Amino acid sequence: MWTCRRWDRWRRSSTAVCLLVLVGGCDALPGKPSAADRPLRPDQVVDFDQLYGDNCSGCHGANGTLAAARPLNDPVYLAIAGPDRLHAITGDGVPNSLMPGFGAAAGGTLTDQQIAIVVGGMVSRWGNGHELAGVQLPAYAASAPGDAQRGTAAFATYCAGCHGADGRGGKTAGSVVDGSYLALVSDQALRSAVICGRVDLGMPDWRGQPPGHPMSETEIADVVAWLAARRPPFPGQPYPQVE
Repeated sequence: MWTCRRWDRWRRSSTAVCLLVLVGGCDALPGKPSAADRPLRPDQVVDFDQLYGDNCSGCHGANGTLAAARPLNDPVYLAIAGPDRLHAITGDGVPNSLMPGFGAAAGGTLTDQQIAIVVGGMVSRWGNGHELAGVQLPAYAASAPGDAQRGTAAFATYCAGCHGADGRGGKTAGSVVDGSYLALVSDQALRSAVICGRVDLGMPDWRGQPPGHPMSETEIADVVAWLAARRPPFPGQPYPQVE
């Protein structure tokens, strides 16, 4: 005959066994996703396509082109910026611009590893080093301020053919002195545009117009100064007419 003590021990043992069976079988419960189907935490994502699509494509385009911000599918830009600067820009953002920081230290969600994956993916997919082998690239940042007065002649030589003599637009390209545009872009963004052009819109880089006569560092800086001098001192509507 079972005594009360033996019955109590058997009941507790049976309960423990049942609990172990239930816990061990949780993964087999109907409707529960398997480990492979469970969504990753944001900091666990290591796929370039997902990281770029979630964080970069809205401004820079699904394939790095044809969007509001600078195309990243551009070997020239990737080469002059370089991986270290691209990492810093992605993580910290660009002060006084619309580019936010995506790194955790700047309030974003990306880890250093994820930023490295984004930068490495852009360079490996879109950075064609063979085309730029032996090419003397301009510096990413200007070593000295340009001269707006000298920039008048440089703009006439390299830019007016497309953008018009006064920069308000020509037969093949739009205005580059529009107040809204200049209020939204930094001097560095203007410099990147002058050097790299817009590969996705057919705008040549610093070597392309006129052919065979690349812009010098001084001419690049002077054109940027000429454009920056036309930026409204107090951004907002209405903008004064550019003289």
